[in-house]
Amino acid sequence: MKPFFRAALVLGLLALGAWALTGIAAESSGKHYVCAPCGMDCDAKVYDKPGTCPVCGVPLVEQGSAAAQAPATKVAFLIFTGVQPIDYVGPYEIFGAAGYDVYTVAETADPINTTFGMKVVPRHTFADAPQPDVLIVPGGGVKASRESKATLDWIRKTSANAKITMSVCNGAYILASAGLLDGLKATTTAGLIKGLGEEFPKIHLVYDQRFVDNGKIITCGGLTSGMDGAIHVVSRLDGQGAAQQVALGEEYDWSARSGFARASLADRLIPSVHLSEMGTWEVAKTEGSTDRWEIAVRGTSDLTSGELVSRINQELAKSDWKSAAGSAKSRDRSSHWIFRDAQGAPWQGTVTVGERDADRRYTLAVTIAKERPKAG
Repeated sequence: MKPFFRAALVLGLLALGAWALTGIAAESSGKHYVCAPCGMDCDAKVYDKPGTCPVCGVPLVEQGSAAAQAPATKVAFLIFTGVQPIDYVGPYEIFGAAGYDVYTVAETADPINTTFGMKVVPRHTFADAPQPDVLIVPGGGVKASRESKATLDWIRKTSANAKITMSVCNGAYILASAGLLDGLKATTTAGLIKGLGEEFPKIHLVYDQRFVDNGKIITCGGLTSGMDGAIHVVSRLDGQGAAQQVALGEEYDWSARSGFARASLADRLIPSVHLSEMGTWEVAKTEGSTDRWEIAVRGTSDLTSGELVSRINQELAKSDWKSAAGSAKSRDRSSHWIFRDAQGAPWQGTVTVGERDADRRYTLAVTIAKERPKAG
């Protein structure tokens, strides 16, 4: 158990009734207390009594003890122009709450403009960054990083000497460009998984996990999946209890066996249809599971309901969907389809356009469902 969490457990016992006795003993023995190393300036502060650091909230430990002297696990975050904030800020928060020494690294010391305009000044450059125990490679606008020899060389060298390297979102493309995912199972943000496999055919794609752990290399799905991956890393390094404590402290609903994986949801099987060319629309509902999905939109159009179905049918026919036998003709307000997913399982789809309502608005719905195996 890491010193941070061992100290936290001690504090829990104090809260049950031992606080007063310990305080008296501390005063009489002249003991002093400091932060379990957190990487902040308060590491240098000394207190006369046990408790919690008023600056960072980390439990205090006895000065000179192994807990006070143990070096914190180092976690380096690669950042670059166009980096997605939640991809690195989410895990940064998790690892910081775990008492790790967290820091950002970029190719140069210039301020970084992230997605949505956040500006960040990296703490280190490739030239002076400490060797981390854990390397995090986030996603966002990754094209420049994938084409940067300096970036890929630094990742290869740093990863070779790290215990764990973890990508978040399409940061997996950076790891793949560095040659670190060949022959491994990997995932990325839902809409880019297929493309990852097409560009890097040696990777074994995973659609139904929020993160994929190969041992040294971990890849996470999109965005918030990085927080799950980070808590998983804490569980590997410090144990399940430590990970659960961090999740509780962050008020994050984390489960090591979470079944949610964005890429496994059925909506990914619905082809893109350019509705903007047929009218003005807004999403009314989009919901489902891994085995079914329904998308409903409402809007106005100069087309009749039959013309809308006909135009949508033309778009769907360009995909791998096939018109089902006996499907309604274009003058009707619905059409029926069959198709198969990447694993070859059969699905059915239906497109329906309702009559105009009192506001002369259409409701258009697409529903799909996986066919159940036939009994016997």
